[in-house]
Amino acid sequence: QVQLVESGGGLVQAGGSLRLSCASSGRTFRHYAMGWFRQAPGKEREFVATIIWSSSTYYADSVKGRFTISKDNAKNTVYLQMNSLKPEDTAIYYCAADDKKYDSTWPTLRGDYWGQGTQVTVSS
Repeated sequence: QVQLVESGGGLVQAGGSLRLSCASSGRTFRHYAMGWFRQAPGKEREFVATIIWSSSTYYADSVKGRFTISKDNAKNTVYLQMNSLKPEDTAIYYCAADDKKYDSTWPTLRGDYWGQGTQVTVSS
C-alpha cells in the first residue's frame, strides 16, 4: 500500500524560506509524477507544482520564481523549496502522486495518492 508522508511545515516570517519533503513508501517502482497542492482556510485546494519522472517541472503562476520542486529518485522523495514566502502562502500543503498522466487535468495531478498534509504559516 502506497503511503505519502509530508514533513517540513512550520511557522515562518514573510520573506523567509521553508523546505517541504514528501516520502513515498510501499512499493519499489516510481510514480509517473508527484507534486504539491495547498488549501488555505475557506478556499478550495489549489495546484502548486508538479514534477514528472523525467524531471520536467510545472508551477502555478502564483509561486513561479519563488518555489522549486525537486526529487530524489533513490529516496522516492519529492521536495518543495519555498523562498520569499508571503502571508498568502499560508495553507495546508498536500503531497500527491499519480501513476500515469491524466490528460484531463495535466499538469495538475489527479491524485492517485495523497499525503496527510503539513501546515505552513507565514506571518506578516
